[in-house]
Amino acid sequence: GDEGMVSDNGKRYIRGCITNGIGGLLLLALYQALPTYTLVSVGIQLAVYLLHGLPQRSEKYYDLSGSATHLALIVTSLVSASRARTPRQLVCAVGGVIWLTRLGSFLFLRIQKDGKDERFDHLKPNWLAFLGAWTLQALWVALIQAPILLINDVDDAAPLGPLDALALAAWLVGFLVEALADVQKFTFRLDPSNRHKFITTGLWSNSRHPNYFGEITMWTAMAACVSAAGVAMGDLRVATLAWVSPAFTVVLLLKVSGVPMVQKAGEKKWGSDPAYRHYMANTNLLLPGRAAGPLPADAAAPGDTAVPDATPSTDKALTRSASKQQGKAELMYGGLATSARARASLCNEVEGEAGSVAACAPGSLVLVPSCVLGYARS
Repeated sequence: GDEGMVSDNGKRYIRGCITNGIGGLLLLALYQALPTYTLVSVGIQLAVYLLHGLPQRSEKYYDLSGSATHLALIVTSLVSASRARTPRQLVCAVGGVIWLTRLGSFLFLRIQKDGKDERFDHLKPNWLAFLGAWTLQALWVALIQAPILLINDVDDAAPLGPLDALALAAWLVGFLVEALADVQKFTFRLDPSNRHKFITTGLWSNSRHPNYFGEITMWTAMAACVSAAGVAMGDLRVATLAWVSPAFTVVLLLKVSGVPMVQKAGEKKWGSDPAYRHYMANTNLLLPGRAAGPLPADAAAPGDTAVPDATPSTDKALTRSASKQQGKAELMYGGLATSARARASLCNEVEGEAGSVAACAPGSLVLVPSCVLGYARS
């Protein structure tokens, strides 16, 4: 009743105070090291929240505004001072732009398809709690981009070396792994026959969170490149603060909004499913490794059945929607996007050989991003 509503709203105010308080203090600390970039990040996020998010009680442009803020910081770092730019600075900046373009377009396409992001449903009724999400995104953007901002904020006098080449190679591997993992899950979810199932095909057969592995690898590589340059230049500030980015990424994805949220949702949906238990117990959390393989025939309890797929009355509409969204995915990702029908056919073949619904591994979870949430990205 009314008391319950008051209680819920009170909890939202408490949550808003905590998220804005912690986020504000961390932004204040970051301001001491990167004042201009912190102000730009907070300014953009606050503007989008006040002009659209709060009046419309909408998260539609949350992820898109995050990408815009990433871009604004990178551009600001390149034009804020007139200095000759080195190949290292330009490559880092271009890498950051490629990353934000891919992630931002993917997340925006996803919310266009889904209509909304359910993560915000419990926050939007309260202005302070909802503001907390934008405050944390401002913090996330500035912290993630720290290596690029730091190297572009100084005269880069460090010579290029083997570590730069290794860092670039690692960054490319991380980028491709994250992009492919996102496309595989997105394509999986477009297939109506995969409703209420979790994904264990493609990269997801070797890691429960391959997209997170890619994300962490990218920012670790970026930090290593910038930190090494800082060491070569004798700049302790650049050498140490560059590692804030991968450290924050690891904590966020593994301890806060990534793995914990995804696994909690997974336990709620499939916790009693023997196939899910087999996948969770035999698949690496992050680092790609050996696939769990099909569920042993004697592992399923008698009478276990698959979660029902879409009802016949909705199949045609879902298929039409899937076809349209698949086209968008292929347009966005080019050769990375695979055919939903081909994947469905493969799943059916594997299912038939294994004699178990577990072989085609059930349903997909939404990415947490971006991350902040992104990404949070799943």
